[in-house]
Amino acid sequence: MEADGREALGRSRGGLTSKVHLLADDRARPLTWQTSPGQRCDSPMFIPVLEGLRIQRRGPGRPRSRPDRVRGGKAYSS
Repeated sequence: MEADGREALGRSRGGLTSKVHLLADDRARPLTWQTSPGQRCDSPMFIPVLEGLRIQRRGPGRPRSRPDRVRGGKAYSS
């Protein structure tokens, strides 16, 4: 069963674990996050984390959902 982003527990050698996948702005303020079971790798969570992004515009219009730049750790090498 897939985690829906609210709670996630997975078993690993260390016991029950979970991971937090965080999207932050250039000032390290969190914009959106997802949780997944700890034994899952980070790459499959890239798209769900980006889909949660909504940046309010100044004035009228829909919120932006595409960042200007993306940086990731080693897990997001591709």
